[in-house]
Formats: sequence, structure tokens, C-alpha cells
Amino acid sequence: MNMPKGKNAWTVKIGEKGQFVIPKEAREMFDIHPGDTILVLGDVQKGIAIPPKDMMNKYISMIFGEISMGEEDDKNE
Repeated sequence: MNMPKGKNAWTVKIGEKGQFVIPKEAREMFDIHPGDTILVLGDVQKGIAIPPKDMMNKYISMIFGEISMGEEDDKNE
């Protein structure tokens, strides 16, 4: 299947614990490395999305309002 430029699709299997491996090509494309934190968004009608990590703060702010990623750290001091 020919995908439009910049569009990709992969299939993954879900393990017994509900985990899946992000395909190597996708990890390289989106600069995802072991230990990184990713944001998983869910919409009952549209499904699950994992936005690029450099967009994480933007999406968190859009969903929950202005949140500083350091606020939790400030509370723990």
C-alpha cells in the first residue's frame, strides 16, 4: 500500500499485560528512546493517539489548561 508522504501505519501485537512495542521505524522517526515519557490520548470515537513528544506540553495545556510540568516538583520540595 502506498502511503501519502509523511503518513505511516504499523501493526503491533498487544501482550498479556496490555503492552505493545512501538516499531523501531516509528521510534526513530519520532526520536523516542528508552526512558522517555510519551503522552497517550484517547477518544472513544477517534481512538488512541500518541502525539510527538515535542508537542506533549501543548496538548496537556489544551486539555487541562495551563500546567507547568515543574508544578509537581515544586509541591514536593
